[in-house]
Amino acid sequence: MFKYAVVFLIISLIAGAFGLTNVSQIAKRVSMVLFALFFLAFLALMGFAYLVSEAIDRPALAPSPPVTAYV
Repeated sequence: MFKYAVVFLIISLIAGAFGLTNVSQIAKRVSMVLFALFFLAFLALMGFAYLVSEAIDRPALAPSPPVTAYV
């Protein structure tokens, strides 16, 4: 997805250089939308990674060690 965002950004820059403003605006908008989706997916994956690392470090449902009574 990030690759497509960069491709549309390059298309936008080339179209802007040739004076094709409508094509440039459309390509720029597509590039921004794809980059925003990529960034949101990245943030979601970072959040899941944080939650998983917290679950691994401190398991809430881990069994407690057995208690032995010394008589």
